[in-house]
Amino acid sequence: MSTPPLASGHEGPQALRPLLDTVLEALDTGARARGGPLPAGGPEAVAGRIREAVGDVLPDRGDPHAVRTLVHAFAATAADPAHPLCAAHLHCPPLAVAAAADLAASALNPSMDSWDQAPGASELERLVATTLAREVHPAGTPDSLVTTGGTESNQLALLLARETHGGSVRLVCGANAHHSLPRAAWLLGLPEPAVVPAPGGTLDPDALDATLTRLSGPLLVAATAGTTDAGLIDPLPEIAAHCAAHGARLHVDAAYGGGLLFSDRHRARLTGLDAADTVTLDLHKLGWQPVAAGLLVVRDAHDLTALRQRADYLNADDDTEAGLPDLLGRSLRTTRRPDVLKLAVTLKTLGRSGLGALVDQVCAHARQFAALVDAHPDFELHAPPVISTVLFRPTGATVAAVRRALLTDGSAVLGRARLDGRLWLKATLLNPATGPDDLAALLHLAATSRATLVEGHTPR
Repeated sequence: MSTPPLASGHEGPQALRPLLDTVLEALDTGARARGGPLPAGGPEAVAGRIREAVGDVLPDRGDPHAVRTLVHAFAATAADPAHPLCAAHLHCPPLAVAAAADLAASALNPSMDSWDQAPGASELERLVATTLAREVHPAGTPDSLVTTGGTESNQLALLLARETHGGSVRLVCGANAHHSLPRAAWLLGLPEPAVVPAPGGTLDPDALDATLTRLSGPLLVAATAGTTDAGLIDPLPEIAAHCAAHGARLHVDAAYGGGLLFSDRHRARLTGLDAADTVTLDLHKLGWQPVAAGLLVVRDAHDLTALRQRADYLNADDDTEAGLPDLLGRSLRTTRRPDVLKLAVTLKTLGRSGLGALVDQVCAHARQFAALVDAHPDFELHAPPVISTVLFRPTGATVAAVRRALLTDGSAVLGRARLDGRLWLKATLLNPATGPDDLAALLHLAATSRATLVEGHTPR
């Protein structure tokens, strides 16, 4: 058997070219076979299709057609975030230019843990990290780290707070905070978080003030700019003022809402963000990047010294003194992908105005969909959307039943959220290409599912 071709090197592009044709064709045929936003039939049916396509995972002799077969099956059984009726989660359809750049990153396969494995990528990461940090903190000495997403960024924020305070800090967060924050406190061995009420889905600043007055010792307040359930933004200026008055450190989880920074129209919703010591951003949400594309922004780059480590084979003292960049302190991970390439290509290709236009489009879609819901007699709208998430409820049928019926049928993907003690359907609109007819079709499918459950018939 001859050695299989490699993806890089002089022969790499020639080896990849026919494989790319195969992959693109299989993506197309798989999507056509799926026929909608996700495969019909539910978990058991989908699992059966995958088992049939895969057969023996590790056969004695290889299958030269495996790429075509498995990519087709992968696409045919996917939930496609680019489909306008796939609107459940903070899971965006990636831009083609970002996905193309990600192919180059995979082919060359740099590892971002030492300069000699990623010479150009290390400088590219520095440039992008500094640029995005200055979007949050225009003044001072900010910096940012590239992460796998909001969860890793939130964990790093708690770690840096702990180290800044000499190894001890207590998390204070709203009842609306992302689950990764209390989980990070547990993971780091921190005290049980103090949870502040979040009536209506946003942290209560008066209750925060009372909590900070009651507690002693080093404190880290975590606010949210774009909640997972409803896309709500905590009152950041008031929270920042209370933190300053009580000497508490402030972290803002803006994994969802951080993309508003690119929009001239919506940027003001993040007023107060620059008061935070650390900020989570996640551009595989309102940034249209393939997973993963997270960042942690720090107001003071000195905070990152807590992450410094020495491993002689990666960042020996004499190499660092000779001018080789030290990358090991840029992450808790050792081997890591050059996720920065797709970010850099996207930022350079679209510019601020291009990204801002995409943000404005999805926010407008949310307002349009909310208006359709509000005018429909069989649905209750929770509230006007703040970003691009719309919560609504059917009358006379359970949210869970309507949602699962759509999933099993493969016709639409809606999420679920619990707010104000009630369960809601959730439409998270992250596809800039969605049109008015798509929004109407999404609501019609939900209405059809509701009517079938309630009345046993399909409406005209």
